[in-house]
Amino acid sequence: MAPSTVVPNIVKSPLDKREYRGLVLPNDMKVLLISDPLTDKSAASLSVAVGSMNDPKALPGLAHFLEHMLFMGTEKYPEENDYSKFLSENGGSSNAYTASDHTNYYFDVSPKELKGAMDRFAQFFISPLFTESATEREVNAVNSEHEKNISCDSWRSYQMECCTANPDHPYSWFSTGNKDTLWVKPRERKVDVRASLLDFHRQHYSSNLMSLAVLGSENLDELQQLVETLFSDVTNLSIATPEWPENPYGDAELQTRIEIVPIMDLRHISLLFPIPDVSQHYKSNPEGYLSHLIGHEGPGSLLSLLKEKNWVNSGLEAGSQVPARGFGLFKIAADLTEDGLKNTDAIIRHMFEYLEMLRNLGPQKWIWDEMRDVNAMLFRFKDKEPPQSYVANISSSMHTYPLSDVLSANYILTEFKPEITTEILGHMVPRKSRVTIVSKDYTDKTTLVEEFYGVKYNRKVIEPERITEWRNCSINAELQLPPKNEFIPSTFDLKVREEQRGIVPRTISHSSKSRLWFLQDNEFNMPKAVVKVEIFSPLPLLEPLKANLNHLYVAAVKDVLTEYSYAACVAGLHYNIINSIYGIEIVVSGYDHKLGLLLNRVFEKIVEFNVDPQRFEVLKDVYLRELKNFEDEQPYVHASYYMTYLLRERRWSNQELLNAMEDVTLEKLMQYSKEFMSKVKFEWLVHGNVTAEEASDYVKSCQLNFKKKGYRALLPLQTCRLREINLPKGSNHLFQTEHKSHVSSCAAVYFQTGMQERRANVLVELLENIANEPCFDQLRTKEQLGYIVFSGVRRAQGTQGIQILVQSDRHPVYVEGRIDNFLDILKKTLDDMTEEEFLQHRNALFVTKSEKPKKLIERSNLIWSEISQQLYRFERQAEELTDLGSVTLEDVRAFFNIAMGSGSVKRKRIGIHIISMVDGGAGRKEAENNLPSSEQSIVDDVAAWKLRQFLYPASHPSGYKSKP
Repeated sequence: MAPSTVVPNIVKSPLDKREYRGLVLPNDMKVLLISDPLTDKSAASLSVAVGSMNDPKALPGLAHFLEHMLFMGTEKYPEENDYSKFLSENGGSSNAYTASDHTNYYFDVSPKELKGAMDRFAQFFISPLFTESATEREVNAVNSEHEKNISCDSWRSYQMECCTANPDHPYSWFSTGNKDTLWVKPRERKVDVRASLLDFHRQHYSSNLMSLAVLGSENLDELQQLVETLFSDVTNLSIATPEWPENPYGDAELQTRIEIVPIMDLRHISLLFPIPDVSQHYKSNPEGYLSHLIGHEGPGSLLSLLKEKNWVNSGLEAGSQVPARGFGLFKIAADLTEDGLKNTDAIIRHMFEYLEMLRNLGPQKWIWDEMRDVNAMLFRFKDKEPPQSYVANISSSMHTYPLSDVLSANYILTEFKPEITTEILGHMVPRKSRVTIVSKDYTDKTTLVEEFYGVKYNRKVIEPERITEWRNCSINAELQLPPKNEFIPSTFDLKVREEQRGIVPRTISHSSKSRLWFLQDNEFNMPKAVVKVEIFSPLPLLEPLKANLNHLYVAAVKDVLTEYSYAACVAGLHYNIINSIYGIEIVVSGYDHKLGLLLNRVFEKIVEFNVDPQRFEVLKDVYLRELKNFEDEQPYVHASYYMTYLLRERRWSNQELLNAMEDVTLEKLMQYSKEFMSKVKFEWLVHGNVTAEEASDYVKSCQLNFKKKGYRALLPLQTCRLREINLPKGSNHLFQTEHKSHVSSCAAVYFQTGMQERRANVLVELLENIANEPCFDQLRTKEQLGYIVFSGVRRAQGTQGIQILVQSDRHPVYVEGRIDNFLDILKKTLDDMTEEEFLQHRNALFVTKSEKPKKLIERSNLIWSEISQQLYRFERQAEELTDLGSVTLEDVRAFFNIAMGSGSVKRKRIGIHIISMVDGGAGRKEAENNLPSSEQSIVDDVAAWKLRQFLYPASHPSGYKSKP
């Protein structure tokens, strides 16, 4: 066998300690090897340059179907779930996706088991089985996935982009497929679907179209030998990489206005231009330059002008994409206000005014230089990424960029090419545009219906006089280029380390009004910091009206901060203000040099609260629609919502919040802001490249804003956290509700196990780890109940338990019965489990729980979780890993029998049924077996039911080693 070709000099971030090697195998497969001796997970991803646009026209969705089928057994490993079972037993997971021009498969696993995982993975591309039985069953999974998407507005809008393109272009075809396109109609035409899958794999899955990225703890030579041994047998057909140089939007598809009726109450406008594929110009990034300017949110921006006119809500998106090799698209999009919907032509005119300004001024070298410097800074201090997502992104990028630049592409800019920017702008003109508007206002006014999603829409030619008006638009003096970015940091020094405290923060100030937790970072050693603060107020829990006012308070502050904060975001300094049941939470993270400036400005705007009356109406409308749109969320979302609604001591229902919106006024919001500021308690975490003195200064400076308003401390009982319902032993409750948007229904069953405690935590996690893969295999793969099958640990208010959820077209009563059947299978699995098998599962959980945060913000989130839950188990990971080592198979069996076993008198069980009442939904089909079991206690009045229940105590740190 000929040797592999080594590609040297992979450009990496200066602080990246991983080692890299590029290879081209003898069969022309491109490979990037990544050696990281300290990795806690190994990972691999293979991307093949074949996607849905390679589908035969007569078999829409075949590439996506094949992606599903590769998981269903190979000649060497014929068991359908061998791959997923192996990964699950070794602390790993996997997934895949099908794009227009490529399909990506990826996994992660314990570093010790990379070879076994890679061997199974390689067989996907060498000898898949595509058995008859799996083919017939898995088409149902593809169909369930499609049915899940039918009522999803993002999928519907994407399909409308595709189906209104050139009908002869493969971009316009139905990409995901369903049972009709992949099974019913082919069989009517005597087409052998399994044979078609085999043919597609043989014809397209050529090694020279494949890019493989592998990250392991082995050295580069060992990784190279592993890859060469396992992947050299992938067949090389030496076929040309598929490209589509013709844009799917030709003259016949341009100067077109598409009007779409959404499922949810949305108002949205987008302006789309076909542009060339300029991927080869990644060292100049001309489309990134345009995205940066058009999508800017600072003073003089297009967004600021449209917000000033109260035509858009909060954000404006601008960016290019390459849906498939050979052609590109550039889109400008915004979320509309009610007034904006009436002024769409004027909004588009303003968009063209901005583009005309850019053409008139020409590409600005100083702006490109600033973008170059910021990107170089981001690359220099690039955070480490989780192995699985890292390799998945790299393998796909390997189709576009040379191996040497695959890590640095679009970060390291070295070539200013104004002529390419000018060329793209030349395509962004009225005669080459398409307009799409989404609104409920078009209900009953449409004449067309899309075939696969049932989208109601209109397709109109834009009037020539309108095109002429846009073409002749003049420069608008209100539109300007952004000023020089003052937030770009210039100091990247690491502060003198004051102490070595590992991952446990300390309190450096504590009073009835405020507590400051501080931890100087010694783990990531980046010039970055994170500040988190909760401004606790009991007001949002008093009544739904105040919960609504709290939401709008946060929304109004964020709205007024947009212009100021956007430049900070561009420079790698991010903030968020979060509406909470306990008041307001603020997060500021990024480069520490100018973090204090942004943090203080956020506090100033919270205290010096003021909102324009027109913007108030806009924000109120947005929130009102959010509340109403909840009814159209997926059934599984409703199931999770109702589980929390039933089990949390107090939660305002969506309907209660909606009813209370009738009383929301600007005057009440202004009064609420004053009331909020009068009595609060601050909980702070400052973590990263900061000193204790700087942390104290942040707190003093920010709280001084409140101090000027004379705020007072809360009483201890006013700061109590909510508690969780303690279900009675032997309980079997059921809550049922209807769904009127989706054809699918959902059943969720939760087994409450008690309070979170060290040993109990690992028992719950170990039992769920054992159950997870068999649950998916039984309910999803074998029984094909639905695309969404989930099992997991649910934790809330210091309690925990195990939940199983299935979204299905079958009635929830039937589905819950199948969940019970699975629990019987699980019991037998545990009873028959050998000690060796048990230790395999325990080791898998050990691998998962041993994973360390890859970024500073991830460590901050873990610390903050302990603080906000008032558990203070900062060394939770090490403590629970110690406890895990002492858990036995008998412990798990006994735990299952008590917590989930069918005969247990101590079991605490509650079910949620979301029943579809649309045409074809389970609730519309009469059947005798759709009645709940007589053993279940029906919850029909939630408030009355809650009043009869006991509560768990509040979270407490007793029994934990690390306390405040």
